[in-house]
Amino acid sequence: MPQQTFLWLTDGICNMAMDSNSMTMPMSDPNAWAAAMNNLGMPPIGMTGQPLMPDFDPNLGMMAGITPMNPMLPGLGMVPAPLSQDVPLVKEIIHCKTCTLFPPNPNLPPPATRDRPPGCKTVFVGGLPENANEQLIMEVFGQCGDINAIRKSKKNFCHIRFAEEFTVDKALFLSGYRIRLGSSTDKKDTGRLHVDFAQARDDLYEWECHQRMLAREERHRRKIEEDRFRPPSPPPIVHYSEHECSQLGDKIKDDGKFAEAVRVLLTWLERGEVNRRNANNFYSMIQSSNSHIRRLMSEKSQHEKEMEEAKEKFKTALAGILAQFEQIVSVFQAASKQKAWDHFSKAQRKNLDMWRKQVEEIRNMHNEQLMGIRREEEMEMSDDDMEDAPDSKDSEDSGVSQVEALKEENDSLRCQLDAYRNEVELLKQEQGKNQPIRSEEDSTHSQQLSFLQQALQGMQKQLLKMREDLKQREAELEKSSDDKQQLNIQVQNLKEGLQNLQNTHTMQVSVTRFPATSAQATWIISTFLHVHPFGASIEYICSYLQRLDTKINHAEVEALLSRLPCTFKQEMTGVGASLEKRWNFCGFQGIKRT
Repeated sequence: MPQQTFLWLTDGICNMAMDSNSMTMPMSDPNAWAAAMNNLGMPPIGMTGQPLMPDFDPNLGMMAGITPMNPMLPGLGMVPAPLSQDVPLVKEIIHCKTCTLFPPNPNLPPPATRDRPPGCKTVFVGGLPENANEQLIMEVFGQCGDINAIRKSKKNFCHIRFAEEFTVDKALFLSGYRIRLGSSTDKKDTGRLHVDFAQARDDLYEWECHQRMLAREERHRRKIEEDRFRPPSPPPIVHYSEHECSQLGDKIKDDGKFAEAVRVLLTWLERGEVNRRNANNFYSMIQSSNSHIRRLMSEKSQHEKEMEEAKEKFKTALAGILAQFEQIVSVFQAASKQKAWDHFSKAQRKNLDMWRKQVEEIRNMHNEQLMGIRREEEMEMSDDDMEDAPDSKDSEDSGVSQVEALKEENDSLRCQLDAYRNEVELLKQEQGKNQPIRSEEDSTHSQQLSFLQQALQGMQKQLLKMREDLKQREAELEKSSDDKQQLNIQVQNLKEGLQNLQNTHTMQVSVTRFPATSAQATWIISTFLHVHPFGASIEYICSYLQRLDTKINHAEVEALLSRLPCTFKQEMTGVGASLEKRWNFCGFQGIKRT
């Protein structure tokens, strides 16, 4: 191996040359290597750390337009530039002043690392030589970036905290390298580096501070955006005074300033500015506001009149346009007759057919628009008539859906009836215009009219029948709702009677069940407590009785013991939290005293 530094040259640097592959240089010629470094603007460095060319000038030997390069840039320093996944990253030997770093086997998998903590600036370095010191660590890892602190342990590992986050990635590049101090082969002077992310509280604190700063900037930016798009606030309302009241009275009488003046008057009333001294002034302003009602009503009626006139004008103009369309359609129909159609060429017939279809589509569109206007007017009138019909609010879901379906069907039939009526009117107009045409056309028109009249009669009958069905369904729905309400009342009464009966039965059972066996229970409890001279708790007694009768509960046993104070006595034993109630048998205490 030649005795000089071997620096990485990646694809990013080699692209400046003619070849795109990794630049290689025979190391047997130091002058060629020095010339290559000189062309890149870097002083060649030997193993001792001294420049091979003491008179090196970075401005000499450079190509035109290329500035001198920093040796710590990615691709020129210790860490290579990021490569694509297709190009394998080749690690080379690194010569430092007091040590040498040998790369790991390229066939081995990359060293495993833990998940990167947020804001990580600290790395864990293990596998250091036993004779390593902080100066050696600074020499090896100082080329990655500025180091803030080094915490070395006695067990051949240390923690290094860098000044920037991106330098951690450069330090991780050295993971897996074998380190040797000088030319020594002693085991204490060799080791295998393992670099991994380390979790430090200082890094986490700085990262959280940075995140909070970004959040503050984001909130400030959003606030500025909201303030920029927020509509301006309304001008403040002046406070009440005699001068302002007189001016406001004049503004209320003015039609142009009425809206602004009424807003001020409303604010004064809501603030409670009215008192006995200025009540007359407020009354006069309210009276002036009331005088504008006639003006507003007259303006409304005038606008409604203008709207009706515009509707009539639009309807008349639309009817005229539709009549002209009908004339154009009649022209195309006449041209389609065999007498005139045979004299046109094939191209002319194609154009005439296409024009006729376009005119018919436009005619149908305007006809539908006119029928829609008439349909809206008739529906408004029909809605006014149907407002008197009662609405059933508490009806069943099925009945309501049927009624809604009938209403929709009724509306659709009404629309179809209007469409037939308009078609009849159009046919009458065509019949009046085309009277001098052949008698065959008159007969076809008369047949169409008869068919349409029959269809109209059938639709009217069906409409009347649907209305009768609708009324009958509504009556049945009301009757069913009344029956349902009565049944609900009867069911509620039956539930209340059944609940009262159950309560009475439970009370009778609870009163009469235990006294039937009270004598036997008293004898059993007396025997049990006589065997226990220090007494027993109510739970203990009940557990013993429930082995004989499972229906006995605590309340019944305690009531029985309380009714016989001469036979059973309750005492409190224990202190504080261990306080406990115990029942004792005292039936023989009177006999002993006598």
